[in-house]
Amino acid sequence: MDKKKILITGASGFIGSAVVEKALALGYETWAGVRASSNKDYLQDKRIRFIDLPYSDKDKLMAKLQSFAAENGRFDYIVHTAGITKALHKSDFERVNYGYTKNFVDALVETQNVPESFVFISSLSAYGAGDEKGYTPISVHHTPCPNTAYGRSKLLAENHIKSIPDFPYVILRPTGVYGPRDKDYLILMRSIKKGIAVGAGFKKQLLTFIFVEDLVKVIFNCIEKGIRRKEYIVADGDRYTDDEFNKLVQEALSKKHVLRIKIPLWIVKPAAYINEKIAAWVGKPTTFNTDKYPIMKQRNWVCDITPLQHDLGFRPDYRLKEGIEKTVRWYKENGWL
Repeated sequence: MDKKKILITGASGFIGSAVVEKALALGYETWAGVRASSNKDYLQDKRIRFIDLPYSDKDKLMAKLQSFAAENGRFDYIVHTAGITKALHKSDFERVNYGYTKNFVDALVETQNVPESFVFISSLSAYGAGDEKGYTPISVHHTPCPNTAYGRSKLLAENHIKSIPDFPYVILRPTGVYGPRDKDYLILMRSIKKGIAVGAGFKKQLLTFIFVEDLVKVIFNCIEKGIRRKEYIVADGDRYTDDEFNKLVQEALSKKHVLRIKIPLWIVKPAAYINEKIAAWVGKPTTFNTDKYPIMKQRNWVCDITPLQHDLGFRPDYRLKEGIEKTVRWYKENGWL
């Protein structure tokens, strides 16, 4: 019996490379969607097959999909992790996260290469700020109102996918994803290793997390259970204050003394603006910018994962403590910390 073919777009990235590893472990014929210029450090397994899809040009994309299908048959499953989380210009978010996704799904439909399942990795940021008075959990039943260019670009992509009749989508909106190879939480961990934990704002902030391997587990559960035309928020089900998160990192690093500093939001906002201008001047995108400021300002990241538990029987393999310990170990072994 032929192996099922799976395509993972954005395969050289943090989440994408973890999906590739799991697909190989599960015995899929695994295709990594990567640009020719992409770093393939985490795609060294000889079983991986590569494909470069020109998302920016729909005609070329359709031709590529048609020639692939003629030679290999269509992909049975697609996990679409490709996208950007930081950009020099805010318009790039819509161009890439929405425009490229629209080109891709439209090309699949028009070439009759729609897979059995198309898993789209969106973001909790597609919802915007949650209830910051009563801290009601963010739910799939809430009307999204994103307050960042990144969040808006993900919501536009979601809405386009959902508008296509009978398209077999699963939309996953993970909260903060962390784990080996992630570079965003690494910045914070490096700061704690130096003895400083910096927080933005004084009002209580509740954070949520999902370890990358648990997110990957959800992806393959959706595929293997034949979930179609559903959307889920993905988190481990727990909630933490920023101090609790910092303390777990501190323990994992065996750091005895850490100075905790809270910076007022009225200072964080102009600092983000200045940092963004410097990044534009040097021509290198930064994670600390005016689009990130509303995310830093947001106080309530608590999630309702009841649908995930009901439909998939989801239980995380990693609580935050175990996930941070495994992540810190990897960072140290690879010279990142």
